[in-house]
Amino acid sequence: MLGRQLATVPGIVNRLAKGRLQLVLLLTLASASLSLQASETDSGQGDLRPLNTAAWNQATARHLLERAGFGGTPAEVKALASMSLTQAVNHLVNSSTLDADLMAFDHSGVFDPGLDPFPPSRPATTALASKNGEALGVKVKASGNRPLQPVVNQFFYWLRASRLETDRVAYWWAQRMLTSPAPLKEKMALFWHGHFATNEDKVRDYRKMLKQLELFQTEGLGNFADLLLAVAQDPAMLAFLDAGVNVKGSPNENFAREIMELFSMGVGNYSETDIREAARAFTGWNFEGLQFVVNEDQHDADNKEFLGQTGPFDGEAVIRIILDQDVTPVFIASKLYRYFVREDLDPALAAQLGKALKGYDYQLQPFMTMLFQSRDFYSPASVATRIKPPVELVISTYRKLGIESLPGTPDFNYLTGSLGQHLLHPPTVAGWSQGNAWITPGLLIDRGNFALDLMFPDVSFIPLDRYPSYGGGGEILAVHERIRDGADITSATMPANPAISSDMMAASNALADRDEAFNTRYGSYRGWQMAIERVKPIPRTIARINLSEMVLSAGLETTDAVVDYLGDRFLSVKLEAATRQVLIEYLTTVLGTDDIHVASSYMEDPLRELLHLLLSRPEYQLG
Repeated sequence: MLGRQLATVPGIVNRLAKGRLQLVLLLTLASASLSLQASETDSGQGDLRPLNTAAWNQATARHLLERAGFGGTPAEVKALASMSLTQAVNHLVNSSTLDADLMAFDHSGVFDPGLDPFPPSRPATTALASKNGEALGVKVKASGNRPLQPVVNQFFYWLRASRLETDRVAYWWAQRMLTSPAPLKEKMALFWHGHFATNEDKVRDYRKMLKQLELFQTEGLGNFADLLLAVAQDPAMLAFLDAGVNVKGSPNENFAREIMELFSMGVGNYSETDIREAARAFTGWNFEGLQFVVNEDQHDADNKEFLGQTGPFDGEAVIRIILDQDVTPVFIASKLYRYFVREDLDPALAAQLGKALKGYDYQLQPFMTMLFQSRDFYSPASVATRIKPPVELVISTYRKLGIESLPGTPDFNYLTGSLGQHLLHPPTVAGWSQGNAWITPGLLIDRGNFALDLMFPDVSFIPLDRYPSYGGGGEILAVHERIRDGADITSATMPANPAISSDMMAASNALADRDEAFNTRYGSYRGWQMAIERVKPIPRTIARINLSEMVLSAGLETTDAVVDYLGDRFLSVKLEAATRQVLIEYLTTVLGTDDIHVASSYMEDPLRELLHLLLSRPEYQLG
């Protein structure tokens, strides 16, 4: 799509983008150029002292809003710049009550009490139903064919409904990122979601995912020690890392390993013995519904040897010992720095950051305040050298356009997922990779396609919360089509296989219809129907964009002024003179004039084409 769009712009195709590889090379060169500039000037790099008052201006304010939030309009940047540096940072960091008017999540009402506790699999569900005569709040049929079918339908209903409701949670969260007057709270929640990564595909309960997200939103700028304990006792994390099978006599090491390797200390700072002993300490930790519980009969209360200490430690004691390790504040401070400042971090500065976080007793507000006020944060080594992750790319684009309601098309979940970052579905417990991992030839093209779909919406869009697009979705649709064509359940759910003769299939169908306890494929299909009946649809609005009004309101009169204005509004990197001139010539050509007022009645589409080109530029990927 991006290639086709660029091909409609004669004269700039070869100068702006000669295929995927060149786009990636351009981005690499842009990053290298910025890094070289930083090393040459070395102004403020590694200096944690506050920025000089004289250096605080609209450019530094724009950088602060980009990193401590999701960017903003020129008016928002100007308002932040009108404050002092201290006031601006405090406004973003200490804004706990500014978002009080934001709407809470609107539940669809899809959870039925009988669903809890939800079995680990379909076989476990049918085994439970066969043993007890019911499962998931549904009784087994007393007689007739497929007596377990209603139970199987209910199992798949919850899988589908929870996934769809989780996507609604992601939309709700993205709307908060877009509109919150306290954007750092949502940015911190996004950081912690990647740090303490859990995935709905395994948790299989949107309520737990929402509860964890709300923990990150409310406590993400609080005390890391408190947050670490809260996450360790969080039902989503307990479900994700198999707390239910971590019992005395048979400890499961998943959580014990991850809390040290990924959540607090980093690789190489503990032994395999420490992992085994910590796992014993966490035995018995579990959840009931949405509440943390300790099953004392499953807890190992004997002595453990952990990180050089001996005692009858439980999970809380293990966490206290972890927090006392010298490497822990360094690990956490370094990860925060790499996310909010820049990836390049030398050991001496890492040690200094760890000492500062420990000195603040793990309080995150003063630590983030120090980072956002530091000369290092505003140094050339830090400014516009970070590749924007997909969620930030999308939300910052909407914010800079002044859009106040998250569009329903392009679909936010599908869009960010195709770019590599589907909220509430991180790929592993390690979360998402950062930096260069966000850019491949295909992903850079997809980023340009996002800009294209935003400027010129795809009218053939099918809402993905009404359409089973994930794995197995094709089978669901095939079953649906066959049933609508009049096939019985068995025929409709048989996999297509030309090697099976019609006589053999008929005989197989007759046997299945006679003694089948349930039909899994039909359960999957019926569960989908039940889910979309109850899950509230995501509004499929298209963003209202009026670039003509934007240009006229800014008082712009010439095409070169328009290019400069849009470049300043959307890019963190200045356009090179040659590229700027190409864009000016293009806009002048398609408008037939360089006088904006002459073209005011017909310039909307050319302006959208221009902005699409700008947002597809390698420079726009940097923030």
